[in-house]
Order: sequence, then C-alpha cells, then structure tokens
Amino acid sequence: MSAEYATFGLAPAMRAGGVLANGDYQVHRDFVDFIVNGRPLLFQLSDLDAVSPLASDVPPAIFTHHVRGLLLEAEAPLLDDRHVIYGCPECEGLECGAVTAVIEQAPDGTDTYVWRDFAWQTAERADLKLNGYHGIGPFRFRGAEYREALRQLLADGEPAARRRRVLLIGARVAVLAKLAAALRTIGVGAEIAADAAGVPPDELRTYGAVAFGRSVPAETREGVRAAFEGAGLQVAYVDGLAPIIPLLVAQIEHALDRSPLELRRLTRLAAADGAAGVDITSTCRVQLTAYRLDRLSRTQTHQVFDGVLEPGEHRITLDRKATKGESYVVARTTDSVLTAPIVR
Repeated sequence: MSAEYATFGLAPAMRAGGVLANGDYQVHRDFVDFIVNGRPLLFQLSDLDAVSPLASDVPPAIFTHHVRGLLLEAEAPLLDDRHVIYGCPECEGLECGAVTAVIEQAPDGTDTYVWRDFAWQTAERADLKLNGYHGIGPFRFRGAEYREALRQLLADGEPAARRRRVLLIGARVAVLAKLAAALRTIGVGAEIAADAAGVPPDELRTYGAVAFGRSVPAETREGVRAAFEGAGLQVAYVDGLAPIIPLLVAQIEHALDRSPLELRRLTRLAAADGAAGVDITSTCRVQLTAYRLDRLSRTQTHQVFDGVLEPGEHRITLDRKATKGESYVVARTTDSVLTAPIVR
C-alpha cells in the first residue's frame, strides 16, 4: 500500500435527467460526490452512470446512516467490511451492480482512513479477481480532513440543497402542462404560474429555477426577478429557446446543476457552420441530439452522435436535415447537459 496521502473532499453533483431522443425518461438525481485529489472519483470509473449513497432524495435518517458508515461509526452494509461507493441511479439496488470498497482505519495505527479493493459488485460477495478495479486506489486520507468533510454534511442538517422545483411562466398553457408533466416524470417538481406576485417567501424558497416562455414580456420577467430578490433568494433563470419539450427539459436540467464548473465533464457546446463544437474534460460517452421545428411547428428529432470521446475539443458534423429552419442541439453526458441554437 502506498504511504502517500490523497486529498479528500465533497462536492454537489448531478445525474442528469431528461427526455431522451427515443422517448424514454431518465431520472434526475442530486447527490454529493467524492473528490479525490481534486477530481470526482466517479470520473475514474469508465463513465459509469451512477450516484453516491449521499443523495439528496433519500430520507434524512438513511442519509445520516450512510455518512456514519463512511466514518466507520456504523456497521458496514456489506460483507467483508465493504461499503457502497456508487450505485444505480434508478433503484440503488445491489442487483443492478454497485461500486464497492473496503473502508478501514490504517493498520499502521496512524489517524488514517483507507479506501481499498474497489470492485463492481452484484452479489453478496465481491469477486476482486474478476470484477476488481485494479487501477483505482488504495487511497489513504488524513483522518482530520476526512472527518471534517463528512461531519459537515451532518452539521448542515440535510443531505443537499432540496430546491428541486421549477416555476414555469408563459402564455402557452398546453406547452407548460406538457413540460411540467415531463419534469415531474424525471423527478423534478414543477408549477405553472402567470407571475410571482403575492407568492410567500417560504414558497419561493422551494424553487431552484424559473423558466420563462419566449412570449413572456420583459415587465413580467422583471417582476418575477424582483419577487425572488426581495425574498433574498438566488435562483437560476431559464429563457426557453423553443416550445420543444426535450429541449426545455435539458435547459432546466442545466440550470439546476449545482456542481462546480471545474468538476463537470461537459464544459462547452456551440453549433454553427454545419458542425457542433464540444469540450470534454474526461473520457465519457456523449450524446448529441438535434431538434427543429418544421413549417407546421412540429418537433423533428435527429440523433446526431452517440459515442465515447476523449478529453479535449471535438467538432462533430451535423446532418443537413438537422439544421433546417429553427433548430437546436442538446449535448448530454451522465452528469451534464448543455443546449445551443444551431447557427447557419
């Protein structure tokens, strides 16, 4: 075991929900990720679609139990002193597979926490030879730093920011109703209103974002902003690009992302001159979908790209059919979503 220490920290993270090109839905999950040596540990796990046990939507008692388990103040949930590090974002069941590791105090008697023997586990016991992550860990964390980070979660009194509701404001009620239904399906609360006048501050505090339809006048937008500012609240504001439900859901998902910019996989998206430009910080699967409104204002969907990209800047050619008329592109990884108009 290496005697070198790794740094340990925590940061807000998101498993991006959304309406996918094939019509399926992907659930939105907010969680706290483990930051090891300045980078999300999840990024080292082959673009795994998973969340840590420290999710904002688990009951407080279960969240607290998970934290105490990581602190070794509660019994390990799995055999051989193994703990779940990341699990399925849909059901969190071990049968779907989970990344597990042994967490222990260093055997040399120092004030050190050790994470070792990482494995992909689907049964009662992990098979390290067959399913071990042999290139990850072991990690040695200084006890004081490790405890301070995890105990701060308990001191905060709740798992993470729970403002996972969106206020929808616009004139096209039918579109707003469809958008609200789609958001609720992926686990994001949504309410429709004409404005924010008269809404009590306690209710305003439950919103993490406000989405405006394209036809909402400037006076209404300013009034909504004034209501939130008057309540001492900062929320994300979304200007809807077009009445295309998957596109609007993607815009709102991006607005709800509380993870630090420097810890995201997907950092830039632009589309012009027949190509989309994408910047990636770590190897991951990227999906690009184009949406356009035809002459009858119907949504046309085009799957542009679905593959694994290496870190760096990438230029992906867009099909001419995807760029006709009013069109947009959505880029998606497991943890990030970006949208952009296609400029011709």
